[in-house]
Amino acid sequence: MDSVRSEAAPAAVLPTTIKIVIAGGFGAGKTTMVGAVTETGPLRTEEVLTEEGVGIDDLAGVEGKSTTTVAMDFGRITLSPSLVLYLFGTPGQDRFWFVWDELAIGALGAVVLADTRRLADCFPSVDYFERRGTPFVVAVNCFEGAKQYDLEDVQLALNLDDGVPVLLCDARQRESSKHVLITLLEHVSELSRRKNA
Repeated sequence: MDSVRSEAAPAAVLPTTIKIVIAGGFGAGKTTMVGAVTETGPLRTEEVLTEEGVGIDDLAGVEGKSTTTVAMDFGRITLSPSLVLYLFGTPGQDRFWFVWDELAIGALGAVVLADTRRLADCFPSVDYFERRGTPFVVAVNCFEGAKQYDLEDVQLALNLDDGVPVLLCDARQRESSKHVLITLLEHVSELSRRKNA
């Protein structure tokens, strides 16, 4: 008969999980970013735009858009064995903003996706996270045909504090989206370090 080992198996170390919110205007690429970076199939709550939205949904600059997020997008990415990010994409239309408070509870930080074709659509997201004191970065999504602005011009146009990182990204590309998330984590870490210094 085999001897029974008296030593207990080492306890599994669970990774730290961090909640990140991805916000921005209607059609800025939030659903695309979550889908590009998630390691699991993304959870999407998209619905087809209908005639009822005519006059309510502003499609200027995003005329080819045929769906809209009505609740949230969800994805997950493992950055290391000890660190997992849960990503929550917000709906971009103001009629669905009532879900933002629920999505933002417990978030460590946020990404505000900017579309230079509709830069003013970022203001509600920037204002929201500034009011809540939630650290955020602004990621300028590089749409084909969109006017390319200098990042300092975007910072000025959005009236951001100098310390808010602004960077270019392609929300369709996993590595680009991952770089945005890492930049956010570094920003949060730096803010925490300064606060505790």
